Amino acid sequence: MKLIFATNNKHKLLEATAKFHSSIALESLSELGFTGDIEETADTIEGNAKIKAEYIHNLYGVNCFADDTGLEVDALGGVPGVYSSRYAGEHATYQDNVNKLLKAMQNEVNRKARFRTCIYLILNNKHYTFEGMVNGKIIDTPFGTDGFGYDPVFVPDGYDKTFAELPLEVKNKISHRGLALDKLAAFLLENSDNK
Repeated sequence: MKLIFATNNKHKLLEATAKFHSSIALESLSELGFTGDIEETADTIEGNAKIKAEYIHNLYGVNCFADDTGLEVDALGGVPGVYSSRYAGEHATYQDNVNKLLKAMQNEVNRKARFRTCIYLILNNKHYTFEGMVNGKIIDTPFGTDGFGYDPVFVPDGYDKTFAELPLEVKNKISHRGLALDKLAAFLLENSDNK
């Protein structure tokens, strides 16, 4: 089964490829020849994942899925949430977003946070959603060089290292995206006769 992951993010593609059975040929947007931006205008992560998947499906008529992720920080009322990737502005870097978050959290005692990922799949013109969530806390100082986004300041519950310090295979097992991808991979395996 050929499936398009509506992303050009190499980190996400690596995570997904590690999860899927060899019978699934996973391709990114660049392999479709799509290099544009898809505007994320929804006010939920589910809505943004749907926008991206439907855009690619309508444009190319392919089986595809898209994801969206938000970091929800309790002390900030769930912010940055749906705006996680552009928290510090429309063209912010990962570092810009982390810096803004750490500044906002400077005097906060409650460090609880969670990552939520929603995957929106369009397979044979049917629509499905899968969600993954991981709880943890925001630390004061970034640690680690692996991962991306807020990974250097997020320590998942039950661990003493950030997502950016954990080996990829450990992160993939416990991360929000990893959990959502597990659900998607299991669903695709069960429905592999619907090629």
